[in-house]
This record gives sequence, C-alpha cells and structure tokens, in this order.
Amino acid sequence: MALDADLIVDRRRMRRKLTFWRVLAIAVLVLAVAAVAALASRRVGFYGVSPYIARVTISGLIRGDQDRVEQLDRLAGSTLARGVVVHIDSPGGTTAGSEQLFDSLTRLGDKKPLVVVVDSMAASGGYITALAGDHIVAQQTSLVGSIGVLFQYPNVVDLLNKIGVRVESVKSTPLKAAPDGYEPTSPEATAALNSIIQDSYAWFKGLVKERRHLTDDQLAAVVDGRVFTGHQGLDLKLVDELGDERTALAWLAKEKHVDSKLPVRDYTLHSRFSDLTFLHAAAAAVLDAAGLGVLARHLGGWGASETVESFNLDGLLALWHPAVAN
Repeated sequence: MALDADLIVDRRRMRRKLTFWRVLAIAVLVLAVAAVAALASRRVGFYGVSPYIARVTISGLIRGDQDRVEQLDRLAGSTLARGVVVHIDSPGGTTAGSEQLFDSLTRLGDKKPLVVVVDSMAASGGYITALAGDHIVAQQTSLVGSIGVLFQYPNVVDLLNKIGVRVESVKSTPLKAAPDGYEPTSPEATAALNSIIQDSYAWFKGLVKERRHLTDDQLAAVVDGRVFTGHQGLDLKLVDELGDERTALAWLAKEKHVDSKLPVRDYTLHSRFSDLTFLHAAAAAVLDAAGLGVLARHLGGWGASETVESFNLDGLLALWHPAVAN
C-alpha cells in the first residue's frame, strides 16, 4: 500500500511539472505571436489609438516601389497621424521612381500637413522627392539641387575589338535597341536619346518652377545640374528654412496648427528584400563572429548597399554621384 501511495504522489508531481511546462510553452508562444504582430503592425505604421506625428524616412537610391506607394496611401488615410515629417537623404535614382514617390507624397500632403527635412542630401531625384513638401528644411551643409537628367550606358566596342569579338544583331529598324554598347552609337541614336533627356529635363524644370514659385531668371540660376549647400539653397529658394526636425515641427505647429506636444513616431517603409536592414544587421553579425569584421562593417554601411543597388538601376536617371578618385 505504501508503494502505491508513493507512486500516486510521483504521478501527481509529474503532472504538475508537465502542466507547468505546458503553460510556460503556451505563454512563450503567445508572446512570440504578439511580438511578430507588433513588428508587423509597426511596419505598416500602426501605433495604437493615440494621435501622433509620423516620421517618414527616404534614404538611398530611389526606384519604383508599389509597396511604398500603398504604405504612404495608408498613412494618408490614417485618422491618428496629425502631421508628417519626411526626412530625405538620397542622391536620387530613376526618374520614374522619383516621379512615383513625388506623386505619393503629394497625395499624402493633400491629406496631412507635410514638411520635408533634408538630412545629408536631396539631390536630383532626391530633390524631386523633396518638392512634394510645402515647406523644405535643410541644414547649412546639406546638399540640394542637381536638377538634371542623364542616360548612361557602357560601350565596350574597343574592348571587343581588342579580343576579336563581334556581336551581330538583326533589327527591325536602325534605332531598335539603340544604343546597345556593342557598336559605335550612331548620330540618330544620340539624337533620339537626347530628345528623351530634354523632355524629362523640361518636366523636372517645370516641376521646380511650379513647386518653388520661381521666376524664369531664378529658375535659370539653379537648373545647370549643380548641387548647392542648404545655405546657398535658401538664397536660391530651393529650400525655405535652415534647421532640423525641431525646426520642421515648429513650422507644423505655427503654420498648420499641429499640436507640438504630440509624439513623433517612425512610420517605417520596408518593401524590398534588399532594404530589410535587420537582415543586413544579422549578416554583419555572423561575419563579425567569424572574424570578418572589416567585411561586416562594409556590409552594414550605407555606401555598400548603395553600390549594390546602383548596379540594378536602369532607364533614365535623376542621380547625383560625384566621381571618386582612387
């Protein structure tokens, strides 16, 4: 009988232990699901039920991104976001991608008070993006402008001639797929490209003139492709004020009557796999643990991701990138 009693006690203890571990496992699972849900909600800009000012950051090379369009449209429909501060740090990108982003931010600005803050630079397509704001704030040494368009393509004719390779092609017309980089560019192809560039350049200039309320003489002074500092841009009417996010928030409060006591919260924009910064961070951590700290730091830097992404740019570009001497 004593043996049976001990067995019963042991079984009860075992059941209690199993119950404890089951409850713990369920609790961990619930917390994990809650954490994933919180991260997911943060990615689409959900911040609970209290009003806030949304901070949107545009950085790196600009390309077409339909997911970003949908996220900005979602923010435009939010009843909690009372205003938007758009931070820009970009040398530009494709003209089509920059136009798409400008249109998205313009729609957002139609629904919410919106102010732009230029961090390091808003050049070329980055400046197209900045034009969506009714008020542009830049630091003294920020870079703005680079108003212009370019079309770049490699020409490997001399290299192929040296190694004895010739690429043959049959075209429906001489300008089909021209230029292709495998033969000298004909005057007709150059003229066709120039007409595209001038058409897009005219659109860019018209956008600057309209959004910045410039006279013809004022416009002529800023559309030669140069970049300007924020300080220079203020005199040239490319920016409205010198300062930082605090300056932008003060403008929202004064001119748009947005409550200055509202919290400012990041409205994150993640869509492309290559833009998932937590994956970059994880990869960098693994490399660092493997003793490849230099490579890890290179992977984690903005310059590295910009270099990789730049290889994927195609089409007409509104991009500023100074040549770097080796």
